[in-house]
Amino acid sequence: MLTLFHAPWSRSSRLVWLLEETGAPYDICYCDIARSDGTGARDPRNPHPDGKVPALLHDDVLVTESAAVALYLTDLFPEAGLGAPVGSPERGAYLTWLAWIAGEMEPAFWAKISGATEGDANAQARYDAVIARLFGALERGPYLMGQRFTAVDVMAGSALAWARDYSPASAALDAWLERILERPANAMATARDSTPPVLAQVA
Repeated sequence: MLTLFHAPWSRSSRLVWLLEETGAPYDICYCDIARSDGTGARDPRNPHPDGKVPALLHDDVLVTESAAVALYLTDLFPEAGLGAPVGSPERGAYLTWLAWIAGEMEPAFWAKISGATEGDANAQARYDAVIARLFGALERGPYLMGQRFTAVDVMAGSALAWARDYSPASAALDAWLERILERPANAMATARDSTPPVLAQVA
């Protein structure tokens, strides 16, 4: 059985979306977390070693960190077509995108949001490189990995939808966001994201 330890309106929201895309049954354990505005606190029910989300429990296997959870799920459910299996010609690009989103894209956007790019030429250059890579992929599109929707679009799209005001104008970016955010699985995940923080079965 799959159980996602999830805090509403947090980074784990994208894993609710991804789980909906797989079509697999899973439980959500709604947890409290310590948030950047000083609210919330560590939840003793959450098995994440740092008290953060997401944390995915698959029977007795615990997986944490968004990129790792995404990779685990897409490998677990290859029939959903959301990843690239071992041996696939797309595997290298798929792993690269997942690691790049966590290691490059998100820190670069946080530097932009926090204002760090204003006084740090290196931070600005990193942000510019991220934008160039994203826009280049979307111009080739219609998805980040080309012709098909993958977990890469979920992971990047959820972050970029939230940080859209910190990106330059781009018709390709707006069209891509509209395309992926209108998916039925995202609508279902959004509805469940606001469920009161109790242990809930998601069919």
